[in-house]
Amino acid sequence: MSGQARIFRPAKTAMQSGRAKTREWALEFEPKAAKRADPLMGWAGSNDTEGQITLRFATQAEAIAYAKRRGIDFVIEALQAAKLRPKSYADNFRYDRVR
Repeated sequence: MSGQARIFRPAKTAMQSGRAKTREWALEFEPKAAKRADPLMGWAGSNDTEGQITLRFATQAEAIAYAKRRGIDFVIEALQAAKLRPKSYADNFRYDRVR
């Protein structure tokens, strides 16, 4: 198993308000072939089973060590700092609120 992979920290999904599963690191394989439509059902698919795998690690160092042990070429995606703005429910009812 020696494909191209990317190591990254997953972003928060739109469906959650918390930071669950964003502190761990993930290793995903890059697709080896383009997906194609199935002639019978029309679903998109390919013969590449590595594209279905996402490995999760507690630290970046663990993910790098795994990739090196298995001979996987990898690219590390840099972290993007999250912009957190403090919000208050009471701000919705302020008199000088911009509408």
